[in-house]
Amino acid sequence: MNKTILITASILGITAIILGAFGAHGLKPLISIEAQQTFETGVRYQMYHAIFLLFVGSTVHIRLKFKKQIYYFTLIGVLLFSGSIYGLATNALTTFNFKIIGFITPIGGLFLILSWFSLLVNFLKIKD
Repeated sequence: MNKTILITASILGITAIILGAFGAHGLKPLISIEAQQTFETGVRYQMYHAIFLLFVGSTVHIRLKFKKQIYYFTLIGVLLFSGSIYGLATNALTTFNFKIIGFITPIGGLFLILSWFSLLVNFLKIKD
């Protein structure tokens, strides 16, 4: 499981850097400043959670049960939260109206919160 978590973290980190560069350079002349800031929010949260997964996959202080929960909650959260933000920020560039699926952004945020909550519960269950 650790290897899967670490590989996923690496992929999320790589794609966050690529998307961040694309947003800062490629999208700059195409979308509004507000949309650029929105896109950057998606990139920032994706990178935060890539680093979070690096920690989760590297530590021995998280039980396997919680590692699995954290991994899936984080992956779903990033896909829904950051993914929907990318769509909403670039909505003007596509024929698909991402505003109709904008409700998944807070659902993704909830999954990210659940991943951190799982980490907290794991730590609370550690016997000193």
